[in-house]
Amino acid sequence: MTDTMVEVRGRKVALIEGGQGEPLVYLHGFADVHGVAGEFQPFHLKLGTAARVIAPAHPGCAQSDELGDGYGIDDVIFHYPERVRRLGLIGACGLFVPGAPIGDVFMHSQPERGVQLTTLRRLLFAHESAPAGLRFFPSARGDVEEEMRRYQMLRFGSFVGFKPPYFYNRVLRGRLYRAAMPAAVIWGTMDRMVPCAHGDAYVAGLPGAADLTLIPGAGHAAPLEQADATADALIEFLGATSDGGKRVSNG
Repeated sequence: MTDTMVEVRGRKVALIEGGQGEPLVYLHGFADVHGVAGEFQPFHLKLGTAARVIAPAHPGCAQSDELGDGYGIDDVIFHYPERVRRLGLIGACGLFVPGAPIGDVFMHSQPERGVQLTTLRRLLFAHESAPAGLRFFPSARGDVEEEMRRYQMLRFGSFVGFKPPYFYNRVLRGRLYRAAMPAAVIWGTMDRMVPCAHGDAYVAGLPGAADLTLIPGAGHAAPLEQADATADALIEFLGATSDGGKRVSNG
């Protein structure tokens, strides 16, 4: 595993890279590498047995430069590689599904009694006492660098989806048909931030998505809670589809 910094059109992007095989660009979520953790977790390491995992930090997260004033969600997408031959989604935001709103991570990120993050863990994990939740979102002051990454990821989240309905891109549903590459749509069965109905909507809208893969016992942070099952689902997908560039997006 290596940490490095690259430049994309004048902006610095922090990368963590590891594993063997074809390149797989992994876009992190809230409870994830760059979101809190400063290094690959068991999920990323297992994924690295089947691909060379390249995980950039989103603009403004970890050590990556922010986007400038006037930029929007489309610029975040254009910031990443253009050619994607296979696509994996894990609990992905972006759609508006009637009756299944995306959870308010901003409200729940406000500590109760100054330090407790019980409701945030309940939103992101299968339950509030999930080991991974207690590790990365403890009800106490944590490691300074991890605290900073949590703050940066929440700030990035406010940039792309602060106004209700949260994390909703109005034009995305109408554009899904353009993503005709093979696609894996993976969801935690207990995801309370982005309900499973959103997974069904992605399967319905993406021409290359065969069905929805459910990860039992996982909330929104499936790669942290059920690392082996989530990595196995992606590895099986990669093995069943043609070779080429791949991108996986979590959250």
